[in-house]
Amino acid sequence: MMSTIYQAPEHEFEAQPGLPEPLPNNEQIIWQGAPDLKAFAMHAFHLHWFAMYFALMVLLKAIAVTQSAGGWGEEWPGFAWALGLSVSALVLIGLLAYWSVNTTMYTLTNRRLVMRIGIVLTITFNLPLKRLAQAGVHIYKDGSADIPIKLNPHDKIPFLHLWPHARAWKLAHPEPMIRCVADGAKVSQLFANAWAAINQVDLNAIENRSHESELTESHNRPYGQGMAIAKVSQSSV
Repeated sequence: MMSTIYQAPEHEFEAQPGLPEPLPNNEQIIWQGAPDLKAFAMHAFHLHWFAMYFALMVLLKAIAVTQSAGGWGEEWPGFAWALGLSVSALVLIGLLAYWSVNTTMYTLTNRRLVMRIGIVLTITFNLPLKRLAQAGVHIYKDGSADIPIKLNPHDKIPFLHLWPHARAWKLAHPEPMIRCVADGAKVSQLFANAWAAINQVDLNAIENRSHESELTESHNRPYGQGMAIAKVSQSSV
C-alpha cells in the first residue's frame, strides 16, 4: 500500500521517492507516507499550546495598556510589537512544521524501515526490521499516530539527528519515531506484521498469551519479549 507523496525538487535524484538506492529484487514496499501536517503541527510542535500562550500574553498586554496612564493613544506601539512578535513566532513554528513534513518520507518494506528526514541537511536512516527490539503506538483522537521504535541495545542514533522524529526525553537511548501518520492504527498493524513476517513470529499467539497474563487494566498491550506494537496510550487530543 502506497500513498501519493509530494516529491520536492531537492529529492529528484533519489532512485525511488524516499529511497537513496533501488530496492533489491526480494524487497517490496509495503507502505510509504509522511506525517499529517495538522497533526504534526499540533502534536510534534505543540502549535495550539503556543497559540494559547501568545494569546494570553497579548491579552495581558492589552489589559496593561488599557490601565496605563497614557492609554492606547500613547501605548499602542508596545501592543503592536507584542502582537507582531507573537504572530511572527507562531508563523515560524508553523513553517518549521510544514518544512519538516514536506521533507519527510517514511518507507516500510518487507525487510526494513527507511526514514528520510531533515529540513536543511537530508539524512536517510535504514532500520532493518531484524534489528528492532520493540515498538509502540500512541493513537490520537484524530486517528493519527506516533510509532516509537526501540533499537537494538548495540545500535544508537543521536537524538539531535532524529529530532523531531524521536520519542521525547529518550536522550540516553534515543528512539526513532514515525510521527503523526494518518490512519495510525492501520500503519502500526502493517509495521507489526512486517516485523513478525521477517522474524517468523506469530503475533496473534503472543498477544493471546499477553492477554492471559495481563495484571492490570490499561491500554498497554505488549506482545512479549520481541517486537511489540503496543498501544502505549489513546490520546484525547
